[in-house]
Amino acid sequence: MNQKIFLDRLSDKDRKSLVKRRDSAGLLHLFIYLACLSCVTICVLYRVPGWPVALVLSGVMLAFLFTLQHECTHNTPFSSRWLNTLIGHITAIILFQPFLWFRHFHMAHHRHTNIKGKDPELAGLPKPESWIELLLHLSTITYWWDKMVLLWLTATGSHFADYVPKHARRAVQSEAIFMLTCYAGLAALIWAGQYWIVTLWLLPLIMGFPFLRLYLLAEHGRCPQVVNMFENSRTVYTNKLMCFLAWNMPYHTEHHIFPAVPFHKLPKLHKFTKSHLKNTSDGYRDFSKSFIQDFQK
Repeated sequence: MNQKIFLDRLSDKDRKSLVKRRDSAGLLHLFIYLACLSCVTICVLYRVPGWPVALVLSGVMLAFLFTLQHECTHNTPFSSRWLNTLIGHITAIILFQPFLWFRHFHMAHHRHTNIKGKDPELAGLPKPESWIELLLHLSTITYWWDKMVLLWLTATGSHFADYVPKHARRAVQSEAIFMLTCYAGLAALIWAGQYWIVTLWLLPLIMGFPFLRLYLLAEHGRCPQVVNMFENSRTVYTNKLMCFLAWNMPYHTEHHIFPAVPFHKLPKLHKFTKSHLKNTSDGYRDFSKSFIQDFQK
């Protein structure tokens, strides 16, 4: 089974049902997400008992806004295109990841999923193959450096990757300039004594990103480098809390097979794909255990 055959076999009724988007579903999910994030942030702000735990939790939730930005590149969380774009740009500021650039990067990833030399996700440092490489990967040191370099090169127009089309480069550059301007303003506020920006945003974000990096390894790590989406991606069977946090992206094979399906319809799509899946894990602990065991082989 491959994605083309699978999609051809879907009835028109099922296809239309799966791709139907609703602002209400996305807004409800976002409201609950932000409410939870606000609660743990308030715990940090007022140093309630156990606030260091809340600090880590807020960092994880900030970092996992990446999965929301990812969905916005597909215009699927909300039916209103302007809402997807707005949320995408807001998460860009929070994550230091320009939204317009990421959309082109991610579309290239979908066109060439897990194909070495073509998938931009495989460029740069390879997936960790030893304990030292895993620790470096989770430290996120190279990640933050790469983001700063990306923003600078994009803002100055010094370099654009091939996957960013020429007609889109001016808009991508303008977004990078705007983001750097925002960060300059925030840096000035911190210099002026507004240290809450560090405490409630920068510090927890840095603490939360290792969890995101570990989560992302499961999407395609140890999967064959082939064209078939049923083989080059992984679905992870996990709990509802993790699915909520990641906007149902643990259904990752399903997402790659039919990217137009909004996050809230992925469990339904899974019912159609379940018997054909090639790579699955029973939770992220199971995946991480098998991933690390391969270091010793």
